[in-house]
Amino acid sequence: MPAFRTEVPHTYSKEEATEKLTAFIDKVRERYKDQVSAIDGSWEENKLDFSLTTFGFTISGALTVEDKLAVLEGQLPFAAVAFRGKIEQGIKAELEKALA
Repeated sequence: MPAFRTEVPHTYSKEEATEKLTAFIDKVRERYKDQVSAIDGSWEENKLDFSLTTFGFTISGALTVEDKLAVLEGQLPFAAVAFRGKIEQGIKAELEKALA
């Protein structure tokens, strides 16, 4: 499966940024409820493992929060490769809002 990666700098400690992002899955679920049919995620310390299904594509990955940086890495199904840029931009925008 093709990979994608996006990084979002922030001004918080790892703990503060993780706290801000703990509701990230819920916010994404609510904001995109018409486009996302399934979204799951679980936190372990500063790492969120997630999967979501949108437009029939399942995307999985991990969001790792460090001091001053949040890194999201994931896997796309081959059929979604054409949308990689749009997916990365959308996720990055949501992370930037959450960490503003």
